[in-house]
Amino acid sequence: MSQNPNLFLSVGKQVKDEYGCAIGKIASFAVTPSGKFDAVYVELGDGRFLKHSAENLKIDGADITLTSNIKAQAAILLDQIPLIWRKDQAIKDLSEKKKISKEMYSEVHATFDGMLTQLKTDAQALTEDIDEEIAECADVIKALNYAFVNLEIEHEVGKMDNQTYETAHAMIQGNLKRTHAEKTDLELTRSKLSNVLLGDVTRIKMPDVPRTSSSIPTSPGLPEPPVVVYVKEIGKTGI
Repeated sequence: MSQNPNLFLSVGKQVKDEYGCAIGKIASFAVTPSGKFDAVYVELGDGRFLKHSAENLKIDGADITLTSNIKAQAAILLDQIPLIWRKDQAIKDLSEKKKISKEMYSEVHATFDGMLTQLKTDAQALTEDIDEEIAECADVIKALNYAFVNLEIEHEVGKMDNQTYETAHAMIQGNLKRTHAEKTDLELTRSKLSNVLLGDVTRIKMPDVPRTSSSIPTSPGLPEPPVVVYVKEIGKTGI
């Protein structure tokens, strides 16, 4: 995040996540003695406060976005692991070319090897956290699909007027698209971390954050309405 001296002007303004979902409002900032914005305090809708790293805050005009801690941590690991690996290879090449002593190589190599081990341990732990987030997204998608079915049924039997139906339909559809975008983004991040853990240490650029729009594809096996598809799926579950 760029250090903007007018960041306090954003206090009280709404902040959203990367997928357009409102998180809450900016309540305050934590500033270091040197004047650097270190953290941001966000007031949630239920009145609770959460502290986030100011580095995760992105301000683009009137839009204020807070990126996830998972993506921020993944970006660091995807940058540091290949970098340390290349440095370790470089020190090995220098040793083989007799440009440094074997003793110096052993000492520096041990340092790099220890750093790589810790970074890969952190990457594995983060991968497990991502798996949990992906599972949560899958549960939300399943629940929203059932919500679609019930909405269509109530509208079909005449218990819901068209205006109410259209409002509810738009809400559910919007949440489905946002959740699909988040799940896809998490899966891409997990894939890149897995490649690093498997030894593919080529420098990897984090994907751009997908924006919620009508062009966001749904995942295989999750067709958009018509609802008849969902009804068939429900039949298979015995409900």
